[in-house]
Amino acid sequence: VQLQASGGGLVQAGNRLRLSCMYSGRTFSRMIMGWFRQAPGKEREFVAAISGSGDRIYGTDSMKGRFTISRDNAKNTVDLQINNLNPEDTAVYYCAKAHSDSRFPPIVPDFLRWGQGTQVTVSS
Repeated sequence: VQLQASGGGLVQAGNRLRLSCMYSGRTFSRMIMGWFRQAPGKEREFVAAISGSGDRIYGTDSMKGRFTISRDNAKNTVDLQINNLNPEDTAVYYCAKAHSDSRFPPIVPDFLRWGQGTQVTVSS
């Protein structure tokens, strides 16, 4: 079972980017999924989470407005749209799966399986 993130790259400030994460296992629609990011020299930071059916979304106040998480259970993917990028968004972005007993909203320790990350670099 793997999580494969993609969609990162070098973008100019003010632009938008859509990251995608594909899950290779089964029962994707039952899983709480999340996105995190880790900037150089900083700890990993929670961005947003989405329930298995996609009807509930949870994100920190600092992430609201520019970050949108969504999922397509038919394709086993979870996406993160980032609007109005700024250089402070430069980080490796990771998707993660919460363990099957997690409740919504999840807490960070619930996320036990991680993808390899995709690099987002924002130039000013």
